[in-house]
Amino acid sequence: MASKLLSKSAVRAASTTASQTTKAAGDISSVFPSLRADYQPEPLPPRFRDLKMRFFEKNQKALEQSWKRLLPRLEEEVEKIKSKGSDIIPSVDYADVVSGKVSEAALKEIKHRGTVVVRNVLPRDQALEYKQRIRDYVAANQERVKAFPPDSPAVYELYWTPSQTEARAHPKVLETQRFLQYLWHSSDPYSKLSTSNPLSYADRLRIRDPGDSEFTLGPHIDGGSLERWEDPEYSRVYTKILEGNWEQYDPWDAKHRLSAQMDLYNGAGACSMLRFFQGWLSMSDTGPGEGTLHVCPMLIHSTAYTILRPFFDTKSLQPLQDATFPGSVPGACQEYNPVTHPHLDLETTMVSVPQVEPGDFVAWHCDSLHSVDKEHRGTNDSSVLYIPATPLCDMNVDYLIKQRQAALSYSPPWDFPGAGSPGEMGFKGAMDWSSLNPEGQRAMGLGDKPWEITDAMTEGEKEAVRSANNKCFGV
Repeated sequence: MASKLLSKSAVRAASTTASQTTKAAGDISSVFPSLRADYQPEPLPPRFRDLKMRFFEKNQKALEQSWKRLLPRLEEEVEKIKSKGSDIIPSVDYADVVSGKVSEAALKEIKHRGTVVVRNVLPRDQALEYKQRIRDYVAANQERVKAFPPDSPAVYELYWTPSQTEARAHPKVLETQRFLQYLWHSSDPYSKLSTSNPLSYADRLRIRDPGDSEFTLGPHIDGGSLERWEDPEYSRVYTKILEGNWEQYDPWDAKHRLSAQMDLYNGAGACSMLRFFQGWLSMSDTGPGEGTLHVCPMLIHSTAYTILRPFFDTKSLQPLQDATFPGSVPGACQEYNPVTHPHLDLETTMVSVPQVEPGDFVAWHCDSLHSVDKEHRGTNDSSVLYIPATPLCDMNVDYLIKQRQAALSYSPPWDFPGAGSPGEMGFKGAMDWSSLNPEGQRAMGLGDKPWEITDAMTEGEKEAVRSANNKCFGV
């Protein structure tokens, strides 16, 4: 089957790919230190004080003034969120997305809040069918399926069920990803980036039953933690903040994200693809308090606070010249709580996404704080397929090639526990890759349909597409 899905040159490239470092076996609890009741963070080594001091030496006065300007503005945003709750999260309809009728005011609000619900992406019946087919798949392969928590599964270590792969490849899902990616740009016209060509990133799925209180992810952001300050290119994403001009920070500029090192410690939950948005496709009727997502809808303010927080004491508000980076642990995501980040007022600002129905798509910016209901207090399951928006760029194509090999062997992708293991090989009802539509195959680097180059593209985008076609299809 692989020979039908890969060109000869792609097969050659795949067979000569250097061996990859894999993740240890495990589940989603490997990703979040806060899920382990016995967890105590180790003090960071002295070099992190040196790192902090280098930033201080460049811009200490500007940082102090910026911090003082941020806190009252942050308080204003907190009050706005408190007054509106879940209603502050913008929603748009897929019909308006595909027809280009989303208003400028709505787009502005999405960019300010960093999150959006896209309604009616797929028909309700189709989303429910996806869920039922997953249940059948789990039942047919029960002895080999892993999930967390083990005694009452909510998040499944499954990546290649037909439902997941078909949903990622669905034309309407790809169009939704394209809409989300168009919100981004690069301040460098020569950046090798194509926002018009979404790639598929294989992730898990969630079917959380009523009453569950174990899958309780606290407020966090992905894409590393210490890396945001430690990696030189990653820190350049936040240059305006680190120079003391947080108001001028543009969270939608991809220039420095394209080569940022988001994983310096081979973290269990690190994502090797640049996700402009994280997202999920709903497979259930789910409202606030029913085991769903919470987000902090003040993107610029929460990011500025995240980046400035290590430099200042939250009580005295004075410079903090030590090795502490609150909520930052090597190899883990950036975590938050009322003690480490008190000015975010997390009890108020982590609002639930509004009521969603099967077929709705929820997306949040890669730097948006998010969490999960501590308890599922509803009466029906809360179920989603995790599907982010990942653009075509060198970093993502390099991972796509490795992910493609994992797909064809039904093993967990390289970012996930047990990568390279047998995974879903031999599962009953396994995905037939040749049945996937051509555009969906291409988004996975499969098939024989290269991406198109158009006159409307920048030189950087054209080069990104040429490179991707060569790596994936040998053309």
